[in-house]
Amino acid sequence: MAWNEPGNKGNDNDPWGGGGGGGGRRGGDQGPPDLDEVLRNLSKKVNSLLGGKSGRSGGGSSGSGGSGVSAGMLGGVIVLVAVVWAAMGFYTIDEAERGVVLRFGELREEVVMPGLRWNPPLIDEVTKVNISRVNTRSYSNDMLTTDENIVTVSVSVQYVVNDPVQYVVQVREPQRGLDQAVESAIRHVVGGTTMDRVLTQGRADVAAEVRERTQSYMENYQTGIMVTQVNVENAQPPVAVQAAFDDVIRAREDEQRAQNQALAYANRVIPEARGEAQRIIEQANAYRDEVIARAEGESFRFEQLLTEYQQAPSVTRQRLYIDAIEDVLSNTSKVLVDVEGGNNMMFLPLDRLMSGSMDSASGEQQSGRLQLNSQQLRDLADQVTRELNAQAGSDRSRVQNLPVRR
Repeated sequence: MAWNEPGNKGNDNDPWGGGGGGGGRRGGDQGPPDLDEVLRNLSKKVNSLLGGKSGRSGGGSSGSGGSGVSAGMLGGVIVLVAVVWAAMGFYTIDEAERGVVLRFGELREEVVMPGLRWNPPLIDEVTKVNISRVNTRSYSNDMLTTDENIVTVSVSVQYVVNDPVQYVVQVREPQRGLDQAVESAIRHVVGGTTMDRVLTQGRADVAAEVRERTQSYMENYQTGIMVTQVNVENAQPPVAVQAAFDDVIRAREDEQRAQNQALAYANRVIPEARGEAQRIIEQANAYRDEVIARAEGESFRFEQLLTEYQQAPSVTRQRLYIDAIEDVLSNTSKVLVDVEGGNNMMFLPLDRLMSGSMDSASGEQQSGRLQLNSQQLRDLADQVTRELNAQAGSDRSRVQNLPVRR
């Protein structure tokens, strides 16, 4: 028979240890056990595990021992919790970091410097901020330029945290604010620039303007972020018109190359032309100086000659005559014939003699000289001899006919 069946008056099989007279149940009914009794039994078992004395017969003594052990346990637990709580307050701040402390949500003025630090946990909230690391974020979007062209611009932004307090407290999500500020700055700058300038030589200017505008936004928002560098990594037209823009760029490069070649040619030819012009000018100046000096010399010589002529006209006239003859004879061909007993220098009509020989001869003229053969030379020599003999005979007869003075 089960312990709780009707008619079972005993408590042999009662798992709760209750007596039949109402120690475990009230009025002998079959209800659940008393909660206080269950707690007492559990306390006895715990005390026995912890070394308490639970075998005493008196209920009062047993209750006083259980309360003493419970107080000791509570003190130990409190000490243990306090040690764990204090240990949780130690933390380390690296050299590149700074700590921002919030005590019950209120900002503490001091910034935690690098080293081993302690703050009461669950009271102070410490946020570590790296102020030396250079962070990089990239952006790429299609934008409209001022000449109503669409261009794809890719930009990378480098920044550092220069004010950890503002970075933690002033803005809820500072990186998101940076993203929005960069997007706004890029669209503002590109929207005020032509596509040619963005695609070619204006990238550096666009990057500088974007950095300045983004930094001004960060200062106005008090995010504690300092933008150090903005790089325009890529700027190109949309894919649909990429081929046409490549052709335009190649045409511009060809134009620039042609201009460079023209400038190189101009730089080579212009100095040569200037040098040739300067040489001609110098030659003209030298000729002018030469003519002026010669004219001045001739004028001075004529003045000196006039002075000499006024002092001795006959001598000067004779000298002028001799000089004139010298100039004439020095520029004409001459023939000297040795004549016995007479003047060695005689005038010979060589032009008539040579003209007669030239009519009959077919000689060649080279370098301004007449080429005669041996027969012509012999005939010319015979003719000259006859002329000289005739001239000598006339001279002797004229001498013989001269009157003799006594």
